[in-house]
Amino acid sequence: MKILIIGGHGTIGKKVVSRFRDTDEVVVAGRTKGDFLVDIANGSSIETLFQKSGAFDAIICIAGEAKWANFNELDEEDYYIGIRSKLMGQVNLVRIGQNYLNSLGSITLCTGVLADDPVIKTASAAMVNGGVHSFVQAVALEMENDIRINVVSSGMVADAYEKYKDYFPGHNPIPMEKVVNGYVRSVKGKGNGEVIRIYD
Repeated sequence: MKILIIGGHGTIGKKVVSRFRDTDEVVVAGRTKGDFLVDIANGSSIETLFQKSGAFDAIICIAGEAKWANFNELDEEDYYIGIRSKLMGQVNLVRIGQNYLNSLGSITLCTGVLADDPVIKTASAAMVNGGVHSFVQAVALEMENDIRINVVSSGMVADAYEKYKDYFPGHNPIPMEKVVNGYVRSVKGKGNGEVIRIYD
């Protein structure tokens, strides 16, 4: 398979790239480095990426940001950071990327535990994650050319736990192998419209 991984240099992305490179051809895209550069918050940037890269059998997105802050400190523009990036960025990736997928291809998006189990300072991030979940479940009903779409939603990954543990008191760090397997399940399995939750 020829697989595009957007965000392949991040904490999770590096491990996902390493796993798929054992068996498949992997192309990595990112905002500042990679085989191709792309800013998913910009639809034109996504279009340019695919015009340069050509067709794939699978697209994986492990990218997107949202503002973390106390609810009373968030203004309207703060919410639009996550809306433009992690929500509409991934929506546009599906909207545009489907045209560059081979038949029977797949798209895998990313969210996280905040959609189901938010913590403080995550009103914006939790909202965006929940929106992506609903989008995936709805758009799976309408994808053409037998294209599948899923989203991997993980808890706080072990490799980032020390940095973020104060935000997630009592949460169990998720082994990276379990998180990577979620992406393998989405790409290599037959599921469609699934929210692949990896929380424990």
